[in-house]
This record gives sequence, structure tokens and C-alpha cells, in this order.
Amino acid sequence: MNQLHHEKLLYLHEAFDMGHEMCLIEEFVSGGELFEKIVEEDSLMSEDEVRDYMHQILLAVAHMHKNNIVHLDLKPENILLKNKTSTDIKIIDFGLARKLDPNKTVKLLFGTPEFCAPEVVNYQAVSFGTDMWTTGVISYVLLSGLSPFLGDTDEETLANVSAADWDFEDPAWDDVSDLAKDFICRLMVKDKRRRMTVQQALQHPWIVGPMLAAFEDLSDYVKVC
Repeated sequence: MNQLHHEKLLYLHEAFDMGHEMCLIEEFVSGGELFEKIVEEDSLMSEDEVRDYMHQILLAVAHMHKNNIVHLDLKPENILLKNKTSTDIKIIDFGLARKLDPNKTVKLLFGTPEFCAPEVVNYQAVSFGTDMWTTGVISYVLLSGLSPFLGDTDEETLANVSAADWDFEDPAWDDVSDLAKDFICRLMVKDKRRRMTVQQALQHPWIVGPMLAAFEDLSDYVKVC
């Protein structure tokens, strides 16, 4: 956390090693979980709102990846609002975060089934792409209010993730733009090498939003899942 000072990441003021335990003095964030905002309002966010939150998440992830750190536990519960009236977010919970070393392989034994990437489920090496998969899942959840891989049991959920078995068939997607769907399609790809990097995601036309007018024709950009 000392290497992750960024306005979109929870700030660590001090850390005290007390031998048998660690005491962390962290920034106070009072707005609650982003997930709670969805539940409390009992209605879907607008696509513009989701775009804004995803842009902020990508900025945070970009800072982490620039420092060769992967979060590995991104999910709506780990995204807080600064206060009750703010739309500014803070990413928290770096308990699973790792600094990647090109000469070492990192594998993960833990995670939240609905937000795990296929390589985590299959106990394969994680990478920056692991965070990008999860970013796609968060986008899916915020835009539709649905969990793309949720099964009746954790085992069923993990099997769905491993197979990368998801779609846009629910009526909740009828009013979502093709650009938003394309953004998700380029992240929730089973082969982690084919997922967008965080910089590519930040430059995606859906995230760029208001600047889309600068593009004469986006028809070649948008693909069909």
C-alpha cells in the first residue's frame, strides 16, 4: 500500500509492526460499498453512471499495474464511495494483491467465485489480465444488475467461470449500447493474453464517451460477441 498512493486507492497513513499483529492507520471513507448503492436504490444505474465508475476503476487499476501490482480481488464490495453524496470511488482490500516478478509465477488459491478469472479457478498463473477479466465482470454487473456466472452452488459458479460461459440474452441488456457490450466482450475473454490491457480499456470508445464525436465511423471497432 505504500507503493499505491493514488486518489482512487485507499490511502495508508501509517503502519505499525507490533510483532504478533500489524496496526494500519487508513483513510476514512464513509460512503459505503458501491454494491450497496445498487441495492438501496433498487434500480439500475444509467449507462453514463456506470461509465463514470468504470473509468475511475480503470484509473486505479492503471496505477497499480504501472507499479507491477495486481489487486486480484476486485469486486463491487471492495469499491467504496468517498461519502454518502459523492460519486468518487476508492478501491480497498489489498489482502490478495501481489507484486508481479517476470521471473516468478504467481498462482492464487482464494477469491470470490463470481469474480474469479478462469486462470484462478484452474490454478494457473495470474497476470495483469486477471484484474482486467474482473473489471469486465464488474461492468456486466453494474450495467445489468445480473451476475454472469452465478450458479446454485459455488462449484457450479466456478464451473461457469472456467468455461467462460456467459451471454447478453437477458432482457436487461436490450437497452444497453453495443459499445458497452463490446467493452465487456474485450475483457471477459478466457485467454488472458487476448484481453484488453488497462491502457487499451481506458482508450475504448465506450469509456472515452463524450469524445466519440471525434470518430467518424465506429462500425469497424464494434465487434459481435
